[in-house]
Amino acid sequence: MTRLGDIRVGQGFDIHQFSDDTSRTLVLGGVVFPDSPGLAGHSDADAVAHACADALLGAAGLGDIGMHFPDTDERWRGANSITMLKHVVSLLAADGWGVGNIDTALVCELPKIAPRRDEMQQVLSAAVGAPVTVKGNRAEKLGSIGRSEGVVCFATALIQRMTNTSETDES
Repeated sequence: MTRLGDIRVGQGFDIHQFSDDTSRTLVLGGVVFPDSPGLAGHSDADAVAHACADALLGAAGLGDIGMHFPDTDERWRGANSITMLKHVVSLLAADGWGVGNIDTALVCELPKIAPRRDEMQQVLSAAVGAPVTVKGNRAEKLGSIGRSEGVVCFATALIQRMTNTSETDES
Protein backbone atom coordinates (compact mmCIF):
# COMPACT_ATOMS: atom_id res chain seq x y z
CA MET A 1 0.00 0.00 0.00
CA THR A 2 1.21 3.53 -0.72
CA ARG A 3 0.47 6.88 0.84
CA LEU A 4 1.18 10.48 0.06
CA GLY A 5 4.78 11.56 0.66
CA ASP A 6 6.49 14.72 -0.55
CA ILE A 7 4.41 17.05 -2.69
CA ARG A 8 5.80 19.25 -5.46
CA VAL A 9 4.31 21.68 -7.96
CA GLY A 10 5.65 22.45 -11.42
CA GLN A 11 4.81 24.99 -14.10
CA GLY A 12 4.84 24.30 -17.81
CA PHE A 13 4.59 26.53 -20.84
CA ASP A 14 4.47 25.97 -24.58
CA ILE A 15 3.77 28.16 -27.57
CA HIS A 16 3.49 27.35 -31.29
CA GLN A 17 2.59 29.45 -34.27
CA PHE A 18 0.19 28.26 -36.92
CA SER A 19 1.94 26.64 -39.88
CA ASP A 20 1.66 27.63 -43.52
CA ASP A 21 2.03 23.92 -44.35
CA THR A 22 -1.48 22.77 -45.24
CA SER A 23 -0.52 19.14 -44.56
CA ARG A 24 -0.05 19.88 -40.83
CA THR A 25 -2.93 18.75 -38.62
CA LEU A 26 -3.94 20.73 -35.54
CA VAL A 27 -3.64 18.58 -32.42
CA LEU A 28 -4.42 20.00 -28.99
CA GLY A 29 -4.63 17.84 -25.89
CA GLY A 30 -4.31 14.75 -28.08
CA VAL A 31 -7.44 15.71 -30.04
CA VAL A 32 -7.39 16.48 -33.77
CA PHE A 33 -9.14 19.66 -34.91
CA PRO A 34 -9.57 18.93 -38.64
CA ASP A 35 -11.03 22.30 -39.66
CA SER A 36 -8.18 24.40 -38.26
CA PRO A 37 -4.64 25.01 -39.53
CA GLY A 38 -1.92 22.93 -37.89
CA LEU A 39 0.85 24.26 -35.69
CA ALA A 40 4.50 24.52 -36.68
CA GLY A 41 6.84 22.29 -34.72
CA HIS A 42 9.25 19.37 -34.73
CA SER A 43 6.67 16.94 -33.31
CA ASP A 44 2.91 17.23 -33.83
CA ALA A 45 3.22 20.56 -31.93
CA ASP A 46 0.52 19.74 -29.37
CA ALA A 47 1.09 22.74 -27.08
CA VAL A 48 -1.21 21.35 -24.37
CA ALA A 49 0.59 18.00 -24.08
CA HIS A 50 3.95 19.81 -24.21
CA ALA A 51 3.01 22.20 -21.39
CA CYS A 52 1.80 19.24 -19.30
CA ALA A 53 5.07 17.37 -19.88
CA ASP A 54 7.10 20.47 -19.05
CA ALA A 55 5.17 21.02 -15.80
CA LEU A 56 5.70 17.39 -14.73
CA LEU A 57 9.41 17.43 -15.52
CA GLY A 58 9.88 20.69 -13.64
CA ALA A 59 8.01 19.47 -10.58
CA ALA A 60 10.17 16.35 -10.39
CA GLY A 61 13.40 18.27 -11.01
CA LEU A 62 14.02 16.27 -14.19
CA GLY A 63 14.77 19.17 -16.51
CA ASP A 64 12.48 20.41 -19.24
CA ILE A 65 10.84 19.16 -22.40
CA GLY A 66 13.66 20.48 -24.60
CA MET A 67 16.21 18.37 -22.74
CA HIS A 68 14.23 15.18 -23.23
CA PHE A 69 12.81 15.83 -26.72
CA PRO A 70 15.22 18.18 -28.52
CA ASP A 71 14.14 19.46 -31.92
CA THR A 72 17.52 18.27 -33.23
CA ASP A 73 16.63 14.62 -32.54
CA GLU A 74 15.08 12.99 -35.60
CA ARG A 75 13.43 10.31 -33.43
CA TRP A 76 10.91 12.95 -32.35
CA ARG A 77 10.19 14.44 -35.80
CA GLY A 78 6.41 14.31 -36.24
CA ALA A 79 6.04 12.46 -32.92
CA ASN A 80 2.70 12.09 -31.20
CA SER A 81 2.91 14.37 -28.17
CA ILE A 82 0.65 12.10 -26.10
CA THR A 83 3.33 9.42 -26.52
CA MET A 84 5.89 11.95 -25.33
CA LEU A 85 3.70 12.83 -22.32
CA LYS A 86 3.34 9.15 -21.41
CA HIS A 87 7.14 8.82 -21.58
CA VAL A 88 7.48 11.72 -19.14
CA VAL A 89 5.01 10.07 -16.75
CA SER A 90 7.11 6.89 -16.90
CA LEU A 91 10.24 8.90 -16.05
CA LEU A 92 8.49 10.31 -12.99
CA ALA A 93 7.26 6.88 -11.93
CA ALA A 94 10.78 5.47 -12.23
CA ASP A 95 11.92 8.24 -9.89
CA GLY A 96 9.15 7.46 -7.37
CA TRP A 97 6.66 10.19 -8.28
CA GLY A 98 2.93 9.92 -8.97
CA VAL A 99 0.83 12.60 -10.64
CA GLY A 100 -1.85 14.23 -8.49
CA ASN A 101 -3.36 16.43 -11.18
CA ILE A 102 -2.57 18.92 -13.94
CA ASP A 103 -4.48 22.11 -14.67
CA THR A 104 -3.98 23.86 -18.02
CA ALA A 105 -4.91 27.20 -19.52
CA LEU A 106 -4.94 27.15 -23.32
CA VAL A 107 -4.94 30.63 -24.86
CA CYS A 108 -6.07 30.94 -28.48
CA GLU A 109 -8.58 32.73 -30.64
CA LEU A 110 -9.18 29.59 -32.66
CA PRO A 111 -10.23 26.85 -32.59
CA LYS A 112 -13.07 26.99 -30.09
CA ILE A 113 -12.05 24.76 -27.18
CA ALA A 114 -15.35 24.31 -25.31
CA PRO A 115 -16.90 21.83 -27.80
CA ARG A 116 -13.89 19.48 -27.46
CA ARG A 117 -12.83 20.19 -23.84
CA ASP A 118 -14.22 16.95 -22.36
CA GLU A 119 -12.53 14.87 -25.05
CA MET A 120 -9.21 16.64 -24.48
CA GLN A 121 -9.46 16.13 -20.73
CA GLN A 122 -10.23 12.43 -21.18
CA VAL A 123 -7.26 11.85 -23.52
CA LEU A 124 -4.84 13.78 -21.31
CA SER A 125 -6.10 12.19 -18.07
CA ALA A 126 -5.72 8.72 -19.56
CA ALA A 127 -2.16 9.50 -20.66
CA VAL A 128 -1.18 10.89 -17.27
CA GLY A 129 -3.17 8.53 -15.06
CA ALA A 130 -4.60 11.45 -13.09
CA PRO A 131 -7.10 14.27 -13.64
CA VAL A 132 -6.13 16.88 -16.23
CA THR A 133 -8.31 19.94 -16.69
CA VAL A 134 -8.30 22.20 -19.75
CA LYS A 135 -9.51 25.77 -19.69
CA GLY A 136 -9.94 27.62 -22.97
CA ASN A 137 -9.05 31.31 -22.87
CA ARG A 138 -8.89 34.08 -25.45
CA ALA A 139 -6.27 36.79 -25.77
CA GLU A 140 -9.02 39.29 -26.69
CA LYS A 141 -7.23 40.21 -29.92
CA LEU A 142 -4.11 41.38 -28.05
CA GLY A 143 -0.65 40.40 -29.33
CA SER A 144 0.30 37.59 -31.68
CA ILE A 145 -2.00 35.07 -29.99
CA GLY A 146 -4.87 37.58 -30.17
CA ARG A 147 -4.19 37.99 -33.88
CA SER A 148 -4.65 34.21 -34.30
CA GLU A 149 -0.99 33.63 -35.16
CA GLY A 150 -0.70 30.68 -32.79
CA VAL A 151 -1.58 29.17 -29.44
CA VAL A 152 -0.02 29.21 -25.99
CA CYS A 153 -0.62 26.86 -23.09
CA PHE A 154 0.26 27.12 -19.41
CA ALA A 155 0.14 24.08 -17.13
CA THR A 156 0.49 23.52 -13.41
CA ALA A 157 1.16 20.00 -12.16
CA LEU A 158 0.97 18.52 -8.68
CA ILE A 159 3.09 15.44 -8.09
CA GLN A 160 3.47 13.25 -5.04
CA ARG A 161 6.33 11.08 -3.82
CA MET A 162 4.88 7.61 -3.43
CA THR A 163 6.08 5.78 -0.30
CA ASN A 164 5.39 2.34 1.06
CA THR A 165 3.24 2.61 4.20
CA SER A 166 4.91 -0.40 5.79
CA GLU A 167 8.23 1.47 5.66
CA THR A 168 6.80 4.64 7.20
CA ASP A 169 4.58 2.86 9.75
CA GLU A 170 7.61 1.17 11.33
CA SER A 171 9.45 4.46 11.99
